[in-house]
Amino acid sequence: MRISFTVAPLHLLVGCLISCTAFAQSKVKFGKITAEDFKATTFEKDTSAHAVVLADIGSSDYQADGGDLHLVFKKFKRVKIVDKNAYDEATVNVYLYHRGSVEEKLLNVRASAYNLVDGKVVETRMEGKSVFSEKMMKNYTEKKFTIPAVKEGTIIEYTYSINSPFESDLSGWKFQDEYPVLLSEYTVNIPEIYDFVFLKQDVNGLLKQKTEADRQTFNLSYALTPTSTAQHYSMDLNTARHVWTAENIPALKEESYTTSLSNHITKIDFQLSALKYPHTPVKPILSTWEKFAEEMYKRDNFGADLTNNNGFLGDVVDQLTDGLKDDTAKARRIYNYVRTNFTCTQHSGLLMTKTLKSVFSSHNGNETDLNLLLVAMLRRAKLQADPVILSTRDHGVTHELYPLVERFNYTIAALTVDTLTYFLDASLPYLGFGRLNASCYNGHARLLKGGGATPIPVYFNPDELVEQKSTYVMAMGTDGGGLKGTLQQIPTYFESCAMRSSLKDQDKETYFKRREKDFGPDASISKVEVENMDDNETPLTVKYDFELKPDESGMMYINPLFNEATLKNPFQSQERFYPVEMSHVIDESYTLNLSIPDGYTVEELPQSAVVKLNETEGVFQYLIQQSDNAIQFRSRIKLSRAVFAPSEYPELRSFFDMIVKKQSEQIVLKRKS
Repeated sequence: MRISFTVAPLHLLVGCLISCTAFAQSKVKFGKITAEDFKATTFEKDTSAHAVVLADIGSSDYQADGGDLHLVFKKFKRVKIVDKNAYDEATVNVYLYHRGSVEEKLLNVRASAYNLVDGKVVETRMEGKSVFSEKMMKNYTEKKFTIPAVKEGTIIEYTYSINSPFESDLSGWKFQDEYPVLLSEYTVNIPEIYDFVFLKQDVNGLLKQKTEADRQTFNLSYALTPTSTAQHYSMDLNTARHVWTAENIPALKEESYTTSLSNHITKIDFQLSALKYPHTPVKPILSTWEKFAEEMYKRDNFGADLTNNNGFLGDVVDQLTDGLKDDTAKARRIYNYVRTNFTCTQHSGLLMTKTLKSVFSSHNGNETDLNLLLVAMLRRAKLQADPVILSTRDHGVTHELYPLVERFNYTIAALTVDTLTYFLDASLPYLGFGRLNASCYNGHARLLKGGGATPIPVYFNPDELVEQKSTYVMAMGTDGGGLKGTLQQIPTYFESCAMRSSLKDQDKETYFKRREKDFGPDASISKVEVENMDDNETPLTVKYDFELKPDESGMMYINPLFNEATLKNPFQSQERFYPVEMSHVIDESYTLNLSIPDGYTVEELPQSAVVKLNETEGVFQYLIQQSDNAIQFRSRIKLSRAVFAPSEYPELRSFFDMIVKKQSEQIVLKRKS
């Protein structure tokens, strides 16, 4: 969402900015392509690089447009297409914002493709009529163009400008791409009347910054009335020119156990903090947390209804709490009512889609609708309840210092009883009281108490969310030379939630039938039992019998973990440039008692092993022994934390390599001759 602010017309300031020269910092120029540019870069040795960005250069300058300042954003990008998987780079989408009759304009579009033919560079230019428009959302228009004559080995480049009347909305810049980037550079020129907060994200220390102070002449012309003569003025103001540059930037790749790539991409964003007009008091723009909470409670699509009496809730709340004296018991009853009787239509919306009364009568809404209804009902029962706003893991992290509303996308409820605080989400039917989905464990959040109170920072740390799983198996031989046994398991809490959801739509025999192939060929599962199906606050208990048919060769190959073995390392890349961010801490244990079938002898038994991760941060146990006619086996994977820095990645990857290696090993039994 584009956030803009209403700014007084700058003809009142008697000045306008003379733009600095765009791209002055870079030596890369549009159309300057030589045969040397077609030589392979070091990045192309990586077969995953379907394209290489040779240059990505941008600038934002303030320029005079009548009586106001406009922002002029310019972009130039040059890309080498390595193979056909990157042909989509030749299609460019530009999104223009408009509000009422005020709109951004796309200008000066140029694009060309270059191919090396018989050692000479051949240019194919895109025609101007190739730019198409398409309406997107309420306030956006999409401009699209496609560069012609693209094939493997082609170099494409394009440039365009955006003239924006929204002068407080300074465009940010991403220095990383899905493909490697040789050079990325962004220049902004800011007059002293604008005070911006720079929100820089440089996880890997790639950015170099240079700032130059200058004093520019501002000119402005305007007419007080449509028929009056234009007035001309000039003045000098201080300006600051900031240049950020990064070189040889690795591609930003989607990896396992990542919250959101937006948390790790090298980028710079800007937030207007204040306006400093000459000869006038400073006008703050960026809110404080206290003011932010006050404004959120005034909003009709958030907290306004919470300050009302909400008498329409009275009868239902009274019925739910009738006969209960314990506040926690009252809260559980109200929570279960909302969770069970209301349907969530969307799980990513900070603001309400309708009034509380409409939510109550329609029995549906987004997660904010339902959880603010829960807050209102808890308050109606005279319980201390408040909304908590957060950002889900896939949405990116919030900023603790600055109350930036666009950084939040989710609302839950907080209930305080005596000294205990429970966090509740009634939008997910499988969650128990006091439970949150793992997607909410994304660090900093804010509890909004209202009444002018300072919002309380809350932290949902994935290191504090422990998912435990235990499995116990007893197995023995069959008369025909096969193997049969019983498996009893307590899955993790979230596995239990997923299983409850699936079992509502199909019977348990059909559901567990899919697990037969994980045991081995010709395996069968029977006598399935599932306990705690109706208790959303505890994990399930699962029990079933299984049977494996004999191998006609007279050999029996048994993985002691059966279908619970980890057979693939989730960390495939040799190196990693951003943290490993698991949603929870792992603690999985597995025990097997195997009676060796009559007529068989142990041909091969895996070796026991214990592996530690950095001594105290993880342990993998693989313990196995034979005692007479029985084999006892135990495996455990335990991590003490969920987030690991890039520097710790090699050790973590090696740790899981050992898990995969050992859990792939088999017990080999041989039929006695």
